[in-house]
Amino acid sequence: MSDDAVIDDLQTAEESRYRVARRVTVIGAIVNLLLAIIKIVLGWIGHSQALIADGIHSLSDLISDGVVLVASKHGSRDPDPEHPYGHGRIETLATVIVGVLLFMVTAGILYDASLRLLEPEKLLTPGWLALAAAVVSVIAKEILTRYTLAAAKRIRSSLLRANAWHHRSDAISSVVVIIGVGGSMAGLPYLDAVAAIFVALMIAKIAWDLSWEGVRDLIDTGLDAETVERIRQVIMSVEGVEAMHMLRSRRLGADAFVDVHIMVDSMLSVSEGHLISEKVRARLVRELKDVSDVTVHIDPEDDEEVIPSVGLPMRSKLLAALNDEWSGIEHAAKAERIILHYLDGKVHLEVVLPVAVAESREAQKQLSSALHEGAKRLQYVGEVRIYYH
Repeated sequence: MSDDAVIDDLQTAEESRYRVARRVTVIGAIVNLLLAIIKIVLGWIGHSQALIADGIHSLSDLISDGVVLVASKHGSRDPDPEHPYGHGRIETLATVIVGVLLFMVTAGILYDASLRLLEPEKLLTPGWLALAAAVVSVIAKEILTRYTLAAAKRIRSSLLRANAWHHRSDAISSVVVIIGVGGSMAGLPYLDAVAAIFVALMIAKIAWDLSWEGVRDLIDTGLDAETVERIRQVIMSVEGVEAMHMLRSRRLGADAFVDVHIMVDSMLSVSEGHLISEKVRARLVRELKDVSDVTVHIDPEDDEEVIPSVGLPMRSKLLAALNDEWSGIEHAAKAERIILHYLDGKVHLEVVLPVAVAESREAQKQLSSALHEGAKRLQYVGEVRIYYH
């Protein structure tokens, strides 16, 4: 596939991502709703506080499914004048919201379970119905987790991955519920409340991980060191790239953006330098699945610390000064092209003249010498090369 085709396929891929995320999330929402009803009802009938807490956890999964659906829809919209980089931040923000929802679930479960432990007369003894519901929940949620994680990996969705871990937290909490219910049925009624506390702590850990990851993306944290090194290797493998610096990266939803300065031969044409930058962009998009766009700045010299040519005059001012210095030189005004190279704090000149102005070698030598001497009277002028054609 050509480099241009790779870049053109990005828009189609974005539409496909939304369709996959919507299908997976709707299936998850249906499963979560059924499990929440089963666990809360059977937890109440079977006298299991841990199972009721687990059912509430499933309801929080249902809420997060709704957040995922809304965020996926709006986050996949194309860039517009107000959002030139797209709407990927919506997905990142939604990931943080899912984490906050989990923290709220954690606080409620911890509060209720702690009260029951402090007042033993409120402890309940669950039965076989609660145990069976917990087993069904573990199986269903683990299947849903694997299904969602596979989709998240395929479409590179951090939000879908967050929701998958939300499902996994429900599966893990149901395992703890099985232990708590089984212990309570064996004559240790406090184990059900203890299990509820363990469920809450596991949910809190997942909530922290999701929220922290989302916040890092919102403040434009760079990509991990391994990915950055891979980016460096790809850039340096492009023909014409002599060096690179000022490599920066950031995430925007599922996509990563890269900015980089590359050094090329200082005497290349603008079009060749541009071609090299396009090759860098296309190769990074093709070889790193998370990278969706790259901004490449072409440098003819290393400007990482200083830009030695920034104080030099622009073309119009420089040509005016040259005309003053060359005013007494015959044929100087007949120059067809003057190419400027801003390097090492100097302006280097390439002057192209028609051969008709000085047909003999001696005449060319004299004219070139006069032009050279006049130009060098300007302190910011470096090399001066005269060509005849």
